[in-house]
Amino acid sequence: MSVKQANRFGFGINQSRLINYDTSDRKVREYVTLMEPSFRLCFACGGCTAACIAGQHISFNLRRMNTLIRRGEIDLLRDEVTRCMLCGKCLLVCPRGVNTRNVVAVTAEAIRKLDNNEL
Repeated sequence: MSVKQANRFGFGINQSRLINYDTSDRKVREYVTLMEPSFRLCFACGGCTAACIAGQHISFNLRRMNTLIRRGEIDLLRDEVTRCMLCGKCLLVCPRGVNTRNVVAVTAEAIRKLDNNEL
């Protein structure tokens, strides 16, 4: 039996989710923090996600988006940011007063600038 056959025992090894903060792309996080300083106040309580209308109908999670921004996972963030309807309901329930609607808009702008090599 070869090594390849031995490793195919009905399961596979998941890709590592280890995040190296020293090599992650910080440009989007720095841009969002600069353009919307209240982003620093977020402690990921999940109130925005619970109140989100888009999250009730499609796979959108503002808390996950916040985590992706902080981790520098831009590829996953690209898909997530396009799902927000910018209704502002998350803004009303935030206990820290984070302008979440603006965070989403600024994040979309940062990704666009990053893709055009302007950031």
